[in-house]
Amino acid sequence: MVVTNAEFIQGFIRLTDDAFKKGWHERNGGNLSYRIKPEEIEEIKSELKAPTNWIPIGVSVPNLANEYFLVSGTGRYMRNVILKPEDNICIAKIDDKGENYAIVWGLEKGGRPTSEFPTHLMNHSIKKDLTNGQNHVIYHAHPTNIIALTFVLPLNDKEFTRELWEMATEDPVIFPEGIGVVPWMVPGGSEIAKATSELMKKYNIPTAAYENFDNAEDAIKYLKEQASFPIVLKADGLALGKGVLICNTLEEALAGVDEIMLDKKFGAAGNRMVIEEFMTGREVSVLSFVDGKTIRIMTSAQDHKRAKDGDQGLNTGGMGTFSPSPFYTEEVDAFCKKYIYQATVDAMAAEGRPFKGVIFFGLMLTPNGPKVLEYNARFGDPEAQVVLPRMKNDIIEVMEACVDGTLDQIDLQFEDNAAVCVVLASDGYPVSYEKGYVINGLEKFNGKDGYYCFHAGTKLTDKGIVTNGGRVLGVTAKGATLKEARANAYAATEWITFENKYMRHDIGKAIDEA
Repeated sequence: MVVTNAEFIQGFIRLTDDAFKKGWHERNGGNLSYRIKPEEIEEIKSELKAPTNWIPIGVSVPNLANEYFLVSGTGRYMRNVILKPEDNICIAKIDDKGENYAIVWGLEKGGRPTSEFPTHLMNHSIKKDLTNGQNHVIYHAHPTNIIALTFVLPLNDKEFTRELWEMATEDPVIFPEGIGVVPWMVPGGSEIAKATSELMKKYNIPTAAYENFDNAEDAIKYLKEQASFPIVLKADGLALGKGVLICNTLEEALAGVDEIMLDKKFGAAGNRMVIEEFMTGREVSVLSFVDGKTIRIMTSAQDHKRAKDGDQGLNTGGMGTFSPSPFYTEEVDAFCKKYIYQATVDAMAAEGRPFKGVIFFGLMLTPNGPKVLEYNARFGDPEAQVVLPRMKNDIIEVMEACVDGTLDQIDLQFEDNAAVCVVLASDGYPVSYEKGYVINGLEKFNGKDGYYCFHAGTKLTDKGIVTNGGRVLGVTAKGATLKEARANAYAATEWITFENKYMRHDIGKAIDEA
């Protein structure tokens, strides 16, 4: 087979020609590389030269060992690729250590791949891991509008991302992580290669697009002119898990701004507000221990935020939980460990703020993969009520390891069972409710292995223990399965009585859908 007739090379040629015609090249060059698929190499392998002259890459990319790349040549013009591809592009093979390359086809009149080949390979290496091998193209171009923006915008990630998102509505879909901006560096060296790869790591912690606001006027302007619905409004401060509004219409969103920023429904937490992309999927909570560099993941849990059955009513601090989540699969766990959990710990350390303690990861399992909803530097409530009873380790030893930086020596283990927590609340929560009602039946938990009653809004008085908050008690029970644990928890809720007792009756309804 003639190499240039291969479909992937024809596509490469069309891309260089199209970009030249758009004015993306020539003034300052530009370059393109493609990580060739194994089946594509097999089609033309007989036409390739044996690799002999190995050239140091300048960086190490071991996960690209023995792979082949189609890449434009240094000093070659994009407009000439379509005229004579064999003189202007080449196929390079990486050695078995990922440290050297050899040209096995192309650049017949001499030359080397683009001087920025090390940058391309570093980026290919990162993207291969981040996309599970799905990303194959790294493209260095000079689009006129991007060049123009460098003269009028501050050279930072946020400004560039926002401007591009506003210019084209499909851009948030194409690059949801945002655009990264590196400071000026000499092109073609290993320094810029490493800098861009680190930035790609930073921007591939998947999360929703968002914007911050310090005043109601700017937030309202944004909602009227730029927002799409549904949308999420968040009080950017401590709001006990309740400062979140999901708004389906502009009218609801404007009312939400009033609630958060003007009426101060959530107190000082509403001095600043986040407007965030609405994501769909199942929510999962994952707690973790961190010692500054090592992270140990606890078992998963799933919360129920809405006050009423069927996920109706207002958001609350949590009406019940179950653990583990059947939707938090091994595949999801592997993805999150690689791209979210460790990446978060590493990012904090890299920023000079290493973290020790507990990190709560609020995740959304979207159709496009897991994304971060929120971080909390604490145990979740009521997540902890179903996670910690299943932990086999001595929690004091684990916490001491977090302090001492020895968490890598801890084998964190959890029981092979399940737990469900049902919150007993005061009727009227989270809006208004009465306090001071005597709680009866707490003694029935004495000696009941696998049953727990966690106090939340209670108070000890001369009358006994009385209600003193919206969420009063968390009744938790373990079981061999999620369904058994749920049945046990609901049975235990009947042991407790107090006037205006309220609870959801569908905690764990998702168990039946798994």
